[in-house]
Amino acid sequence: MGYIDDGLQDDGLADLDTLTENLYITSQEAATYAEAQTTYKLGTKATPTVSVPEDGDVSGRKVVITAITDGVVDATGDATHWALTDNSASRLLAAGALAGTVGVTATNTFTLTEFDIEFPDPA
Repeated sequence: MGYIDDGLQDDGLADLDTLTENLYITSQEAATYAEAQTTYKLGTKATPTVSVPEDGDVSGRKVVITAITDGVVDATGDATHWALTDNSASRLLAAGALAGTVGVTATNTFTLTEFDIEFPDPA
């Protein structure tokens, strides 16, 4: 496939803005809602800010998850991944690796720099 319309990519990315209820930091990459919300969860940021779709860094389209300064750490451990969830539907929307491992301690806060979720143009 050589082409995907920007509007089609935007529709998928816009769902991240309208459906995301929580961002979790996790000790492993979650493959299910339960893993993100319970099994691997180390911390929670309610209602993270997700930008509107825009041009990707190299190609395609992206959204930006705004930097987090006030996430709540629920358990002590090493956070290696993030997960975005639609809790109302018990649905994992997206998950990925953090830029690096972050050691966290229960009852503290966590911070994350902004990051992108990008749909590249097909090759």
